Amino acid sequence: MRRWLALLLLPAMAAGARAERIKDIVEIQGIRSNPIWGYGLVIGLNGTGDDSDTSRRALANTLRRTGLVVDPKDVKSKSIASVIVTADLPPFGRTGSKLDVTVSVIGNGTSLQGGMLLLTPLVGADGEVYAVCQGGVSVGGFSAAGEAASVSKNHPTVGRIPAGATIEKEELATYVENGKILLQLRNPDFTTAVRVAEAVKQAYPRAARAVDGGTIEVRVPEEILRQGRTGSAAGRIGPGDGGDALAAPAVPVKSIAAFIDRIGALEVKVDQPALVVINERTGTIVVGETVVISTVAITHGSLTIKTREKENVSQPPAFAPRGSTTEKTKQTDLEADEETRAIHVVPRQLTVAELARALNAMGLTPRDLIAIFQALRQAGALQADLKIM
Repeated sequence: MRRWLALLLLPAMAAGARAERIKDIVEIQGIRSNPIWGYGLVIGLNGTGDDSDTSRRALANTLRRTGLVVDPKDVKSKSIASVIVTADLPPFGRTGSKLDVTVSVIGNGTSLQGGMLLLTPLVGADGEVYAVCQGGVSVGGFSAAGEAASVSKNHPTVGRIPAGATIEKEELATYVENGKILLQLRNPDFTTAVRVAEAVKQAYPRAARAVDGGTIEVRVPEEILRQGRTGSAAGRIGPGDGGDALAAPAVPVKSIAAFIDRIGALEVKVDQPALVVINERTGTIVVGETVVISTVAITHGSLTIKTREKENVSQPPAFAPRGSTTEKTKQTDLEADEETRAIHVVPRQLTVAELARALNAMGLTPRDLIAIFQALRQAGALQADLKIM
């Protein structure tokens, strides 16, 4: 119950803290990473690789590049493994920058421990090569097996190569179009969107407006756009920028990056919807700060049925008829225990803490609370949305 009470009060404690920075609650449209991937070959494995035809052909093709012609049928080794290499190309990654990559076995290899990834190009969704990677694979675990037993730790068929890829082609983000920047809320809400727009307008009058519950449009001052077209920010600005921009910033900044940084540092209070989230598999309940229960009377009891099976031995009595034998008989004992509880009146609560105290006083378990919240929703007494995971 203490654990449930702590989970119940988490949203209240978070909401009672300071306001949130805009940069922590929004994404800027156009600034995102892009997934890249490639097929690779890991070598140097200590008998934990795979012996598939794909891996043998891949090794034979690699050796042909060095002038050595090898028939794939002659490659009989479990020191190699076919893998898929994945990474995320950051929005402002420059040529020569390093990336972490993840290496995953696709054949019947059992471990990548101690392996070395050969040179592997990584392509994007458009088929263009954006990075190349090579290096030793770190799995953070191990796997060992004998004829009758095996042992493993963590997941040895997936590993990482820190800073193993090098960016060969840049993919610059375009986040300013027609002199505007679009901020997208991670958790859309009309109230929060309006508050973000108002906070931006306090620093830059007439610079922002809430388009909908998830998008805020911010206009970049003309002075900053002119500097961006001639300064270091050029190339990041979309075509047609400047036509709908402001005349001058209320707080002077020298670049688009500084303008976005100034906006991101502004603080707003995030509005939280009335929501109760229930995970029946784990018995977890999270109640939002604004959840209210109308005045109701609640009673909750449980019926426990215990069943015990036992065997009895039946012996024939003295002077029993000829042919009587000892028999085993089964006996079932049933016991029903129905718990009775008093009816508790829960008045309309004003805070999550008061609601927690009222429900906690009833001595309920998390499983009981899940059933009660569902019943309150059906009765129309739960003034919140109920989400069951």
